Amino acid sequence: MHQSTLAQLSTALESNQISSEELTRHYLERCKQFNKSLNCFITINEESALTQAKLADIQRKTGDATPLTGIPIAQKDIFCTNGVKTSCGSKMLDNFIAPYDATLVRKMNLAGIVNIGKTNMDEFAMGSSNETSFYGAVKNPWNKETVPGGSSGGSACVVAARLSPAATGTDTGGSIRQPASLCGITGLKPTYGRVSRYGMIAFASSLDQGGPMTQTAEDAGLIMNVIAGFDERDSTSAEHPVDDYTARLNDSIEGIKIGLPKQYFSEGLDSNIAELIQEGIKELEKLGATCKEIELPNTELSIPAYYVVAPAECSSNLSRFDGVRFGHSCENPRDLSDLYCRSRSEGFGKEVKRRIMIGTYVLSSGYYDAYYLKAQRIRHLIRLDFQKALADVDVIAGPTATGTAFKLNEMMGDPVSMYRSDLYTVSANLAGLPAISIPAGFVNNLPVGMQLIGNYFEESRLLNIAHRFQQATDHHKAIPEGFE
Repeated sequence: MHQSTLAQLSTALESNQISSEELTRHYLERCKQFNKSLNCFITINEESALTQAKLADIQRKTGDATPLTGIPIAQKDIFCTNGVKTSCGSKMLDNFIAPYDATLVRKMNLAGIVNIGKTNMDEFAMGSSNETSFYGAVKNPWNKETVPGGSSGGSACVVAARLSPAATGTDTGGSIRQPASLCGITGLKPTYGRVSRYGMIAFASSLDQGGPMTQTAEDAGLIMNVIAGFDERDSTSAEHPVDDYTARLNDSIEGIKIGLPKQYFSEGLDSNIAELIQEGIKELEKLGATCKEIELPNTELSIPAYYVVAPAECSSNLSRFDGVRFGHSCENPRDLSDLYCRSRSEGFGKEVKRRIMIGTYVLSSGYYDAYYLKAQRIRHLIRLDFQKALADVDVIAGPTATGTAFKLNEMMGDPVSMYRSDLYTVSANLAGLPAISIPAGFVNNLPVGMQLIGNYFEESRLLNIAHRFQQATDHHKAIPEGFE
């Protein structure tokens, strides 16, 4: 049962081969069995999930169902969920019970999807390894001595280990795609504004974007059909027509032009990964795509630009956590200043504090023009690079990450090296473009992902290419040993 995709489970429910309650109980048992060793869930919603499942079975019988009604899915613990702890992986929000649903959660509830739990994550989505969580590091099911990637590492882990057929994630600089690569699953970052950010606790407001983490591109399309669309409660939401994201999956990719950035295959990329990506590109060529080398000249500037813009926005967004209205509050403060200082010192972890301080510094008087304004100018140049390239090709292909999953604690003492691991992902966030990571093979028994970047609101094209690739390969079918 747990080896089935969302699409297969949808068919099984539709044909009454299984009930939602049976399916939900099966996944809940797997969650309880494996969570202790993987640490991928912060909260498991056993009671409420079973209630949702029973209601879904009634909806199926009355004919009032959607394709995903009754299917259990895990939510990243950054999405507010009414009546459920929403912690963002932080001590600051360890006691916070959300009083409302994020738009993404509400849409899933309306579709009859069962929420089986909230997944572990890097604190406030800040990290590339899922080691900054207040609740401890998540383990990669392919090798429990390695990281699953971050910040959506918990979501990637539960999908890879088949504890949930799908999960939600958020992507600020690669936090859906990089863990998808390291855990061997499919992860889609939609166009900025395509999925509502309302109720998604903000890290960097001009970069954050929610999206699906699944076994296959087809499954990602099924979830996009539920969560995509304009939301008047989100000022950054895009009023743009919503596709049927599964309608074009089987279209031919004959004649599709794929750009291969010279900068994505240069020094710094593991040679074994480069070889796998080239093999993946050859598979696309067999399917009728044509490839050509392109230039994205400002790629190297994406990391420094991102790590000025993102901390600046984080320092602004996290100023609301002051120990007064909600979240952690220190005991017996001497005065207001002591309340602010100790509540934040006790509530935030080391990486969050580091980024707050960087962000505050680059926004401060005398440094704004030298750092923040210059980073925004570089961001504009990166956007122009993509616009020029995508005027000549349909999609851009390359590696998702510079390497495979690294050892736990290997980079915790070297944040700059950790930041550089986001080299191939952050530029799509700076430009606001959609991008997807799909399994492309293994190096030393660890997964490798191939990334496809498309033009604005062309998620359907990315999903089509990814789906045709997955029809021709079987990398996405692999399951970590012990989780079959």
